[in-house]
Amino acid sequence: MHDDEVLVSEELVRALLRAQFPEWSELPVVPFAHGGTDHFIFRVGDELQVRLPKHEPSTGQAEKEQRILPRLAPHLPVAVPEPIARGEPGEDFPFTWGVYRWLPGEPPRKASVALARDVASFLHALQQVPVEGEGPVNSRGAPLARRDRAFRESLARLADEVDRAAVASAWDASLAAPEWDGAPVLIHGDMLPANLLVRGGRLSAVLDWGIFGAGDPACDYLIAWSLLAPVRDAFRSAAGIDEATWARARGWALSHGVTALGYYLHTNPPMVEHARSAIAGVLADADG
Repeated sequence: MHDDEVLVSEELVRALLRAQFPEWSELPVVPFAHGGTDHFIFRVGDELQVRLPKHEPSTGQAEKEQRILPRLAPHLPVAVPEPIARGEPGEDFPFTWGVYRWLPGEPPRKASVALARDVASFLHALQQVPVEGEGPVNSRGAPLARRDRAFRESLARLADEVDRAAVASAWDASLAAPEWDGAPVLIHGDMLPANLLVRGGRLSAVLDWGIFGAGDPACDYLIAWSLLAPVRDAFRSAAGIDEATWARARGWALSHGVTALGYYLHTNPPMVEHARSAIAGVLADADG
């Protein structure tokens, strides 16, 4: 998936556990198939999971989640990952890695009004937590215009994959929206379907907090053009999103779709399908 991706096997994970956490080294180690792009995940026994970065740009999440998640968890209406331990480089693996409590649930397969309201409730609760010095991360939470150059470079490389004129027009419309003028609020930063868990059709957990930060909440609303597209109006109503923020959120959905499509075009079919769907949804919404 990445040119600089490391190789990870069950044997490597077991060797890391044996060297650093021998109390877990005899538990079953099973690779877990998921839609993530930055980490390998292995289930360890019934109660634990190990997350290992795939390449250097994905490093640092274990340290970050150990710092932020215990503070956030009491304020949120659904579960977040519970860090148990942090592993160090070793046994031919060059990065720090994390051990977490296993969270039950499955990625959402379809939208519902109830799920839309659950996601809106989660984001509202997150935005009420004190910021405490957090700022934009990887441009998430920063003004949308900061992504303009990277967006146009990605779009130029897509050749015949999309209607580039229509995409550029929709992007310009989002850039024209007024910037966020409120106080910074906490943002998850990567609100994609693969980072959610549901049980019985209701949101039960939100995963992958590596791009957590603070700033403009518009980037967290991009999920309205992916998973929640069929119930977009219900989501917007439940979240109470104003017109300018909605326009910027549309731009975030478009930016993520264009960037992901270009980067994963030949390596990650599920992400490509997601990206195409988001782009098509934004263009249809813009036309409407």
